Amino acid sequence: MRTNQRITSRNARFQQWQALLTNRTKRHRAGEFLVQGVRPITLAVEHGWPVRALLYADGRRLSDWARELLASGVADERVAMAPALLAELSEREDADAELTAVVAMPDDDLSRIPVPDDFLGVLFDRPTSPGNIGSLLRSADAFGAHGLIVTGHAADVYDPKSVRASTGSLFALPAVRVPSPRTVTDWLDGSGVRTIATDEHGTTDLFDADLTGPVLLLVGNETSGLAATWRDHCDQTVRIPMQGTATSLNAANAATATLYEALRQRR
Repeated sequence: MRTNQRITSRNARFQQWQALLTNRTKRHRAGEFLVQGVRPITLAVEHGWPVRALLYADGRRLSDWARELLASGVADERVAMAPALLAELSEREDADAELTAVVAMPDDDLSRIPVPDDFLGVLFDRPTSPGNIGSLLRSADAFGAHGLIVTGHAADVYDPKSVRASTGSLFALPAVRVPSPRTVTDWLDGSGVRTIATDEHGTTDLFDADLTGPVLLLVGNETSGLAATWRDHCDQTVRIPMQGTATSLNAANAATATLYEALRQRR
């Protein structure tokens, strides 16, 4: 049953949503996170993510997009909120925020990621920056990957910085968090998928590596690189030829370059 509510003060409900911005534990306990922006909210709806609530600015003239979305019945709940309160939830200093969605998280199940014969996946090992997760999601989506796996003690896929950096790709591409490499190796067992790691000391130049078959690209932590378990497990390590004084790339940038090369070879 869909309901309509109005919030004009920082009541318990408002504080619950506000906590989703900064408190990872409360985000995952609630199983929901906040989404802002026309493209991310639109993609969440198009890809069938459950929208638990749409929060909109009370008393303000809304855009056609916002009005149509509110009238569509896609959300379980519609909440008219004082504009200044909505601006706090959107982390904007001004008060012109229009709409925020409260979206349910999917299960962290590797079965969400398809493994076709031309499989291309990315694994990000213990990332510390949620912005890098979002950027990598965007690149993986752009270059035809089938999914992203985040392993170990890592930044949160559903952190607001990750959600914003993905510019909506979070909703188009499965992103699954797993606690350990064993979960992934068991999932890959018998699949024929090769694991290829990016490393500045890799044994093969990226352009000489064969990325046309089913491949899972491994990207290490921004500071320490891949865990020893992954180094021992990977089938091949590749390096990205570079010029200039830089000896390495940001993790998300290195993955982007590798994904682009995979797409080029497959075309």
